[in-house]
This record gives sequence, structure tokens and C-alpha cells, in this order.
Amino acid sequence: MTTILAQFKIQPGKEAEAEKALSEMAAAVEANEPGALLYVFNRSQKEPSEITVFEVYADAEAFNAHSQTSHMATLRSGFGPLFDPASVKIVRLERIAGFGRPPA
Repeated sequence: MTTILAQFKIQPGKEAEAEKALSEMAAAVEANEPGALLYVFNRSQKEPSEITVFEVYADAEAFNAHSQTSHMATLRSGFGPLFDPASVKIVRLERIAGFGRPPA
């Protein structure tokens, strides 16, 4: 499995547009990427402009395929106006323990 933790901030005044773009991205990943096992955007309760993305892929190939999709290209092309590029932090993680459980 490949796990990614990404963080970035929404540009001031762009909250509604940013949320729409993230919702569209999540829907596209769900519909087109069977190797994406988890893809969730979260808003910080302390800092509402800060978004954290949890991504889990079946393997490195699924993650690489995600990077090459048209919906990823669309998000990248409109990133600057909606999100602060200087705030981006991306960490690739390796699972050492734990589990996932579907919601009841």
C-alpha cells in the first residue's frame, strides 16, 4: 500500500470554489480509480482554511496512475487561484501497523 498525507490552505475568499473543486476531484477519483482505496479531504477545526488529504492506494502503480489522470491535471491547472501553493506539504508514508474498517 501507498499512503499520502497532503496539506494546503485555501486562498481567502475562495472557500466555496475550493470546496466544489475538491468535491469534484473526490468524485472523479472514486469513479475512475479502483486502486484508490481511501481519498478524503478534511478541514481543520482549528484553522478552517487548512485542508488535509488522506490518500491510500493499493500499490505504487495505483498512486502513479492517479498522478497521471485528467482530473488530477485539472486540479493542478486551477490550483493557484484556489489554494496557496506555498502552503503545500506532501508526505509519503509507509504503514507499519493498524487497520481500516468500513463504516457501519
